Amino acid sequence: MHLAASWPNWLEAHTTALVEVPLRIALIVVVLAVIRWVAKRAITRVVQHILQPSGDDHESRPPRRAGRGAAVLLRDRARSSQRREQRARTIGSVLSSGVTIVLALLGTAMILDQVGIALGPLLASAGVVGLAIGFGAQSLVADYLSGLLIMVEDQYGVGDTVDLGEAVGEVEHIGLRLTHVRDLNGGLWHIRNGEVLRVRNDSQDWARAVLDVAVAYDANLDTVYQVLEDAGRALRQDPAFSAVLLEDPSVWGVQSLDADGVVVRLAVKTIPLQQWGVTRELRRRVKDALDAAGIDIPFPQRTIWLRNEEQEKQLTAR
Repeated sequence: MHLAASWPNWLEAHTTALVEVPLRIALIVVVLAVIRWVAKRAITRVVQHILQPSGDDHESRPPRRAGRGAAVLLRDRARSSQRREQRARTIGSVLSSGVTIVLALLGTAMILDQVGIALGPLLASAGVVGLAIGFGAQSLVADYLSGLLIMVEDQYGVGDTVDLGEAVGEVEHIGLRLTHVRDLNGGLWHIRNGEVLRVRNDSQDWARAVLDVAVAYDANLDTVYQVLEDAGRALRQDPAFSAVLLEDPSVWGVQSLDADGVVVRLAVKTIPLQQWGVTRELRRRVKDALDAAGIDIPFPQRTIWLRNEEQEKQLTAR
């Protein structure tokens, strides 16, 4: 009788622990799971919307002039679309992971509070540990933040030719912590993203081939300008280079007056990564054109005075 009478009292006294607490914990888990699902969908949509332009954007752009390398530019647009998709997946994954971590910590704290565990000492201990880890991992945090900003701002991507200081070459891999660059000699550079202070990207939008041509002081500059312009137009009309040049080469004028001659600058816009090949071909064509026009290309001149023995004796006597 005593046990039968005490059993309902025990159930009544422990109803909160047996029913209400598990229900609250289950409700917390369900709510956080729903929030995580909604946040992940929102992050995916926002990132895709920002990083992937719609088809109307391409249709609204004015058509390019004929002879500006349409096929090559279409390939570049396809490559840009692939890069945007890669950036969207990476950034979305990072943001989703961040949301998951925050919700997991929040859920753990709420569940511990329902169980009756005091959070004050735990938060104080976690704060001390977090502070110590923060001081020890400052460079690591800087690397991850810099890597995320590099991806968001699209400073460079895989396949780009970049100048990161000592590391100059093609980007083979870019992550949140490290960037891998393959230089001209085949060496692979591993650069921490937090140490990237400035970037020169030779693969974005367009490039420029610049050629400085030195001519003799007695050369007629108007004739020189005409010869250079004709050589540039001939290069633009060449089918092998018409898809590479984005405009007609133009003579900018006299760049400097050197000791041995007058330096005239010739420049032209090209598609990315083709400026060096265009410069080499321009240099060859300009050399042939100047030779055909009879315009001398100066070379360093040196005057040597030779004194005979009698002059040496006279100088010695003095």
